[in-house]
Amino acid sequence: MFAGFSRNSRHFREVLFIRPDNEAKTSQLPGKINRFSPPPTTRKLAMKLTFLGAAGEVTGSQHLIETDSVRILLDCGLFQGREEDTLPKNQHFRCRPSKLDAVILSHAHIDHCGNLPGLYKAGFRGPIFSSPATADIASIMMRDSAKIQEEDARYERKKRFKGEHHESKPLYTEEDARHAAKLFETVPFHEWDEILDGVRLRLHHAGHILGAAIVELEIQDGPEWKRVIFSGDLGRRNQPLLMDPETIGRCDVLICESTYGDRIHPDTSNVKAELQRVICEAARRGGRVIIPAFSLGRTQMLVYLLNELRNEDAMCRVPVFIDSPLAIRLTDVHRDHTRDMDSDVQATLKHDDDVFDFEGLTYVQSQDESMALNRQEGPMVIIAAGGMCENGRVVHHLKHAVSDERNAIMIIGFQAEHTLGRRIVEKRQELKILGKTLPLNARVEIVNGLSAHADASDFQWWFNELQKQGGAEQVFIVHGESKSASALAKIAEDASDLPPVIPQFGQSFDI
Repeated sequence: MFAGFSRNSRHFREVLFIRPDNEAKTSQLPGKINRFSPPPTTRKLAMKLTFLGAAGEVTGSQHLIETDSVRILLDCGLFQGREEDTLPKNQHFRCRPSKLDAVILSHAHIDHCGNLPGLYKAGFRGPIFSSPATADIASIMMRDSAKIQEEDARYERKKRFKGEHHESKPLYTEEDARHAAKLFETVPFHEWDEILDGVRLRLHHAGHILGAAIVELEIQDGPEWKRVIFSGDLGRRNQPLLMDPETIGRCDVLICESTYGDRIHPDTSNVKAELQRVICEAARRGGRVIIPAFSLGRTQMLVYLLNELRNEDAMCRVPVFIDSPLAIRLTDVHRDHTRDMDSDVQATLKHDDDVFDFEGLTYVQSQDESMALNRQEGPMVIIAAGGMCENGRVVHHLKHAVSDERNAIMIIGFQAEHTLGRRIVEKRQELKILGKTLPLNARVEIVNGLSAHADASDFQWWFNELQKQGGAEQVFIVHGESKSASALAKIAEDASDLPPVIPQFGQSFDI
């Protein structure tokens, strides 16, 4: 497959050559000669982008930049989904890890950082550049991912294949994760840093989670300097706790995510009032509120909002429990990086020295403490790990709560098909939880507005600002399903000199 675009003297060329083993390979990798390229002695390679993840899909963010002198990987995330679809991609790297000069990490969600230990295992020994908060969070997330994989592998060996010869192995180990964490080199926001010869890096706030960055690169490509910007995952404006996403200026290449490019999120302004209503109504009934929440981002935002309600003396006095050891470690990182949070947090810190703690809040560490909560009488709030209710401690709390009409289950995020969370949202009459079929008598409360991703209106604002600064010569739309990517391409069109491109896995483009 060969396609070309041209504008004035600048040329963008896409080359995709599929080998028999289905490994996508560009026609111009260093040292390779084929029918698409003349001998290297007669032609200097152009800068090349190769999309090795989150291309035509949402997970596995991984984008390779190559020039004659450097090879840089943007993100190295885990592909998530059905094992038969994701395992081959997670096991086999197409970026030649040992030949990479550096990795730049936009943020620490597992679909962006989760295969860095695998990259180390495959031979990568270069630096990983990120913001300080991202380095701290990624270190925790990678070790947690490795622990889960090792536990799953042990379970597979012990149970599923008992009596059979079958070797189940994790993608990587906790030791690999620890080694990968040692490769991090942190870069402060808004300051240029020459990270390699001929490569300058500057980070801007993306507003998605703590430490999330928009990556700005200036790369020397022969006599030219080219400006490449990678959005990472953009957040929303006016979200609690987090900085708003920052705008960018004119660039040669923009790689932009598109997760929710086709929809508008509910307003965030009523989330705090909804929290207050649901909790206080349950308390009057003598019931508890169970809130499934991801350990990174959502849990900290909920605690921050509850702390605000307590500071305003607007919350009924019921005990609140955070039941997730991972969330506890991540909340400690948030405490260490409050300077990267928004102006409202800075104002609160003038009279409240900890925005993640208040009277009546307990962080639950041990499994025994977690189990004891289900024997405790009286109203309470339990925020527990397991955002889609499929695993984690929240499943046990749901098992004990769903049949009691005094209780409430508060769903605060998207619930994928075929998950317990989706069945709760659908208010099924009966739920199967941990092998038991239970009636759903508890109230189900859907509280939207806490999405960490930019929506169509945020993208429209962001691209309008880019257009005011001169736009982008070429835009590549990644990290989105087909519908959302196509919608964002329409939004981006006016800010781009050439039609936006939606690359697929393995495609390469000469810049």
